[in-house]
Amino acid sequence: MPLMGSLYVGASGLQASQNALNTTAHNLSNVDTTGYTRQQVQLSARPYVTLSVNPKSVSDQQTGLGVVYSRVKQVRDYFLDKTYRRESGRSMFYEVSAEALQEVESQLGELQGEAFQTSITDLWTAVQELAKDPSSSVTQGVLVQRAAEFVERAASVYEGLSTYQDNLNTQIALYVDQINEYGQQILLLNDKIRSIEGGGIEQANDLRDARNQILDELSELANITYTEDIYGNVSVQIEGVDFVKGDNCFEIALYTDATTGFYTPFWPQNASFVTLPDGTRSYNIDGAEVFDLSRGISSDLNTDIGGLKAMLLARGDHRADYTDIAGGNYDQVSQSVVMNIQAEFDQLIHNVATKLNDILAGAAGLQTGDLTLADGTVLTGVRYCQSDPDGYMRNEDGSPIQLFAKATTDGYQLVEGADGNQYWVYAEENADNPDSLYSIKNLEIDQRLMKEPAKLGFILSDGSVDYDTAEALKAAFTEEEYTLNPNVKKKTSFVDYYSDLVAQVANSGSVYRSIYDNQVSTVEATQAAREQVLGVASDEELSYMIKFQNAYNVSSRYINVISQMLEHIIVTMGM
Repeated sequence: MPLMGSLYVGASGLQASQNALNTTAHNLSNVDTTGYTRQQVQLSARPYVTLSVNPKSVSDQQTGLGVVYSRVKQVRDYFLDKTYRRESGRSMFYEVSAEALQEVESQLGELQGEAFQTSITDLWTAVQELAKDPSSSVTQGVLVQRAAEFVERAASVYEGLSTYQDNLNTQIALYVDQINEYGQQILLLNDKIRSIEGGGIEQANDLRDARNQILDELSELANITYTEDIYGNVSVQIEGVDFVKGDNCFEIALYTDATTGFYTPFWPQNASFVTLPDGTRSYNIDGAEVFDLSRGISSDLNTDIGGLKAMLLARGDHRADYTDIAGGNYDQVSQSVVMNIQAEFDQLIHNVATKLNDILAGAAGLQTGDLTLADGTVLTGVRYCQSDPDGYMRNEDGSPIQLFAKATTDGYQLVEGADGNQYWVYAEENADNPDSLYSIKNLEIDQRLMKEPAKLGFILSDGSVDYDTAEALKAAFTEEEYTLNPNVKKKTSFVDYYSDLVAQVANSGSVYRSIYDNQVSTVEATQAAREQVLGVASDEELSYMIKFQNAYNVSSRYINVISQMLEHIIVTMGM
């Protein structure tokens, strides 16, 4: 090899070693950088120069041109990345679910420092005291007062649950905005990586690190899949639907329910719409929802991945009440943490209100049967009684006294009978009409009783004390004929119902917390395995630095020797 060519070989060694040292220094300076991937140097030989070809020889006569710093590659494991992102999304799902249950438990367990169980106990105690002396205006007044506190505190608990739904709703909007921002960032990084790597010389490793970090964070919010094409573009799908593809980011939109204000994420490209006169679009999102919340939660089906989905499930799609259980719609609310508790809690309040009202109505003489009205209309199977202002357990207008009244509608309707008498007909509840329900949202203590609790009287027409009705009120609290929901077989009483409800929440929260803890361990183990591949080890990088420094020194020494030889030849020939 000519000596001048040998100088070129030495120079290539210097250049390659210097670049390798720079890469090693870059690794060391980013030991603690979040999302940084260890970069590995790849050196290769420059193309050889063929001097002669001899078919009889074992090989051709060739001379080398030195070493080239071919590329710097990221050291990653695709399968570990995929596992980590799936398991971190699952961990986020159960973390959100566990936090939701913890918040619900807090709402149920404490109310301004006083457990709601106290209001039930106080009402039960008031009924017990009433049973001892029903005719006492004091015990009657205490009963009405405790009933008012019961309704007020129940409304506060329900309002707390509803407020938490609104908080989750706000977080859902923030999560959707974050996901859309991630999509735009991925689109921008795709463009930058493609422009840098298009020449086939340089690798945009730091930009790839930023994109991988975004994929890590995005995987916590939703169930994603992704692929990379030969040009370096990453395509992302959320719940199997294209989110980032080519030069487009298909952002998630939010549909706002007109009644509740709840947001539903949907894909605008998959939804039909009509254009309103003001230029805005009114979407029909049926079939375009991002998440299918009707599917059961299962790790086998991978339906338990993503914090956004967990929030949507926890929040539910409406303010639930007892009709969601009694009406056979329990499957629609059972997967929602908040809606499930709202329905079960409202069922307790409804059962207490209607049971006590029914006992008082029975004392007032309410009967069930057919009633013919003055116009000939026949009311079939209704509960009614003749109007009697002077009757037992009656108001001044002759209607039966109700302890718990509906805030927006009357409990009884006055009708004219075919016999010329006036009758009070019980206004039955209708699930399609919220104003007809004895629900927390529509419940109050009869204002006439609030002003005059002694109207209860408990004195029969013959002047005797009505101990039977008082005992019936007392027995109502200990009768074990209620269940939390259709899936629970255990019968419980008013006194134990709330305790069972809180225990159910606590048990569910414990289960979710246990699953979350296990998921954390899984994620940490996967991340540890991933760090073994992509993490920077300072000791290893220092060893590389020593190696490349020695290589640099060797190349430098090699050039010095060639330089001395050239100098010797030139000086000698010059003589």
